Amino acid sequence: MRVINLHQEEKELIAMAVENNRHAQHKIYSLFAPKMLSVCRQYLKDVHLAEDVMITAFMKVFTNLKTFEHKGSFEGWIRRIMVNECISHIRVQKPVKFTEDESYFEERFNDIESQLSVDDIQFLIDKLPDGYRMVFNLYAIEGYKHQEIGKMLGISEGTSKSQLSHARKMLQDQINKLKNYQNGTE
Repeated sequence: MRVINLHQEEKELIAMAVENNRHAQHKIYSLFAPKMLSVCRQYLKDVHLAEDVMITAFMKVFTNLKTFEHKGSFEGWIRRIMVNECISHIRVQKPVKFTEDESYFEERFNDIESQLSVDDIQFLIDKLPDGYRMVFNLYAIEGYKHQEIGKMLGISEGTSKSQLSHARKMLQDQINKLKNYQNGTE
């Protein structure tokens, strides 16, 4: 029965936040900010920029909180706002190029650990071209389907699939390079 109580507490917290109760809004922010910063960081290389975008997205969360219909996960609703805000920010900064160029990863890596750490993986994802990185994150991490990604990014479903395929290949090539470097065979 605890699950029902938690859900009811969340509903009450949301209702208070809709009424501009600062304590309730702060509690929502405190509960979700760490996860949402991680979401923003997946799309934006700079952690400070990711934090700025997250804060802007939270402003949209609180502005639009009255539209949350309690039909799905509240965290999922917030996450979708975060993802959309990251994509909007990237689009405003520069046009996203969906490229076929596979020559982005020609630099050497320093201080490679014997196993890939989360930081190593994030480093590799950060090095993906913007189009590859957005499609990879939306598909592999967020769980969107190619049709949804296409609509979000204004590309065809086929382009989404192609971008994901190229992103996976680039990541696999880089992982292989890391392994070779670690083994002293490169």
